[in-house]
Amino acid sequence: MISALYVVLAAILLIKLSFDVVRLRMQYRIATGDGGSYELQTAIRVHGNAVEYLPIGCLLLLFMEMNGAGVWMIHACGLLLITGRLFHYYGLKHREFAWRRNGMAATYISLVLMVIANIVYLPWSQFLTFD
Repeated sequence: MISALYVVLAAILLIKLSFDVVRLRMQYRIATGDGGSYELQTAIRVHGNAVEYLPIGCLLLLFMEMNGAGVWMIHACGLLLITGRLFHYYGLKHREFAWRRNGMAATYISLVLMVIANIVYLPWSQFLTFD
């Protein structure tokens, strides 16, 4: 199952981003919120952004594979999703707008491609039979 590779990579990224937040909370002794720390606020948003996009991307990728999309298409969409999230992370962390913009573009393109692929490869005959 090819999509499992990208789900695992997404999980590793989420764990890393979560550890960043926890490390900064411990370093600055901030239990809740961001305590006015720009660094912690950024880490929280980086993690939050990943949580907002990776789960739906992983589901779409899994469904693509289940619906019979080509191996190359699954890899292309999975790589684009993970790369987009990494670019976005780098851009937010280092205040590099171009990286952040390109990361979001890659993420959106991967999501749109996966939606289209799922519509195309969906076994429509199962929904059109009335037994």
